[in-house]
Amino acid sequence: MTGPTVRVDTTSPVPPYEQVRTQLAALIGSGRLPEGERLPTVRQLAADLGLATGTVARAYKELEAAALIRTKRGAGTRVAAVPGAADADTGRLTRLAHGYVAAARATGADEAAILAAVQAALV
Repeated sequence: MTGPTVRVDTTSPVPPYEQVRTQLAALIGSGRLPEGERLPTVRQLAADLGLATGTVARAYKELEAAALIRTKRGAGTRVAAVPGAADADTGRLTRLAHGYVAAARATGADEAAILAAVQAALV
């Protein structure tokens, strides 16, 4: 991953693994991390962010469960193909939206700021 970076705010009430997961999911969903892009190893990203390896491993595990990344022995962790709109799981999408809204509100953002951020991410 040579492009966009992930940052963790240690003062945020949002757990670090969730910050990592949310940011990577957003980068993948927006196309800024394209299909096939290799992600850093768990150890490397943990070291880069100053986190425990278990924290990054949990974020990766949740991203794999959401089919956003895939890990293969010898090939590393790569961005998976993003499902098309026809393949979208509306229940999962709703759960993700609720998680994002909760995290955004925890930062003090109001509804207008949250909507603006979502619209900016869709561009």
